[in-house]
Amino acid sequence: MDKIVSQFEIPRRLRAVVRARESSLIALAALVGAIAGLVVAAMGTAVDLLHRAFFHLEPGVRLSGLLRLDPLVAISVPLIGGLLFGVARELIARWRPEQEVDPIEANALHGGRMSLLGSVIVAAQTVWSSGVGASVGLEAGYTQFAAGIASRIGMAFRLRRADLRILVGCGAAGGIAGAFGAPLAGAFYGFELIIGGYSPNGLAPVAVAALIGYLVAHALAAAEVGIVAPEQITILTHDLVIAAVIGLLSAVLGILLMRGVALSESLFARLKLRLGLRTVVGGLVVGLLAMAAPQVMSSGHGALHLSGMMRLSLWTVALFFVLKIAASIVSLGSGFRGGLFFSSLLMGALGGNLLAGLLAAIWPSASFDSNAYAVIGMSALSASVIGGPLTMTFIALETTGDLWLTTAVLIAVIVSSQVTREAFGYSFATWRFHLRGETIRSAADVGWMRDLTVGKMMRHDVRTVPVATTVAAFRETFPLGSSASIIAVDEQGRYAGMVLVADAHAAKDSPDRSIKAVLRYADAVLLPGMAIREAVLVFDRAEAEALAVVDSYLDRRVIGLLTEAYALRRYAAELERRRQELVGEE
Repeated sequence: MDKIVSQFEIPRRLRAVVRARESSLIALAALVGAIAGLVVAAMGTAVDLLHRAFFHLEPGVRLSGLLRLDPLVAISVPLIGGLLFGVARELIARWRPEQEVDPIEANALHGGRMSLLGSVIVAAQTVWSSGVGASVGLEAGYTQFAAGIASRIGMAFRLRRADLRILVGCGAAGGIAGAFGAPLAGAFYGFELIIGGYSPNGLAPVAVAALIGYLVAHALAAAEVGIVAPEQITILTHDLVIAAVIGLLSAVLGILLMRGVALSESLFARLKLRLGLRTVVGGLVVGLLAMAAPQVMSSGHGALHLSGMMRLSLWTVALFFVLKIAASIVSLGSGFRGGLFFSSLLMGALGGNLLAGLLAAIWPSASFDSNAYAVIGMSALSASVIGGPLTMTFIALETTGDLWLTTAVLIAVIVSSQVTREAFGYSFATWRFHLRGETIRSAADVGWMRDLTVGKMMRHDVRTVPVATTVAAFRETFPLGSSASIIAVDEQGRYAGMVLVADAHAAKDSPDRSIKAVLRYADAVLLPGMAIREAVLVFDRAEAEALAVVDSYLDRRVIGLLTEAYALRRYAAELERRRQELVGEE
């Protein structure tokens, strides 16, 4: 499928029109936004149909909104669903062993290029995982599928790297806007998490995609987060102070939650179960937890919509809170597909409500609105886990319409984001990259640095000299001014070091000795696959102006030469090019 789609290209004349006009990119963004809205509606409907079929729900009833669930159904559906998911996962792993690229990784490392087939697989796995009750969110599937379609559209038009990255951001923005009924939050999600920054040339496309994604999804299946203040909330001075405390607590919980998923994955790996059996165990655990609290199942939309949640006893809310955390950790750790976005919103809301109840018990004379603290908690925890502080702030604003409440949310989100960044340094997505060995911390475009390798910058016409050559012979062959440095090789033709011509001519005391006496940088070499940043570090450590490029550390066959000055010039030129792309000067 990928090969068939990748071979499809838009006619050259139309491609030229799109590449030449910024308004054409906006038109493509509108198309992508509409597709994202359709994706949200279709995936949401598919999950609802699975819930009705598997859990015998009535139309309009949400799985996580149930107060009771037949124990047999609660255990059997995620157990059997996990078995089928695991079998399918093993078959797909044999067919496509490579890791599917998500929008953040695509924009950070691959210039926005994504696999459409891989995105379809991820979306289908997410729908099934949530459909059988695993405690995962659909948002990862929404953004993956919509961004994957956007990437393929952009590649069909042969968009420039910067424009393709923006279009991928448009797909994710439309998906989030449609999922949460929040176009502003969707737009900022696209900027903060998928594109990795704000740019003037990206503002209109991302905003248009988010707005149209919201309108299409809302027209087909109205979506709202679910926590809406039942009456006007008054935010007092002490609430602003407590909001900062909530932000701190949310950062701690967010870090523990992310590490908990990693620990769960590690524990499942230590069990040495086949991939296909891990989700069976995960489904069984989720089913057992659902017997005590059905609200832990799926993403949690129903639990967040549950009108009586805020009037439940503290012990009941605490139980939901703990079990939801456990269910999410086990679901993701065992291998079910999905995200933590909506789950973290629910956990944060439960945690905020808990804190309000505890404060009211300790300080009965003061006023603590559980609705307000729930909104503050959900935004702060999601900011820690997902990242995107402004995204979470606008979700709160668009779902409640309360500006003063949003002020408290902003305080909590800032504290949560800052503490998480300094104490942990990752969001949930980038933490998963870290566990895989990747070094990216955001969607900021660093792929060009990996593409700018030593092999692409080096000179191939290098001059070498045998290491047994005498200093006198070297001087005669290479007079002053003929070259700055010459590479020396041993009897087997392997790299031995570099001779600075000036050093050889300065060594007048023993002209008959070999040039071994004046060799430099014998242990400092470059490899053709090194990225520019690695090469610059090698130059800095060796304090060299030029270094030899060898085929490998083992064979040490000289294949080229690279100077520090040229490498830095290319690096600076590429940085300037990226800056121009960012501000829209190209």
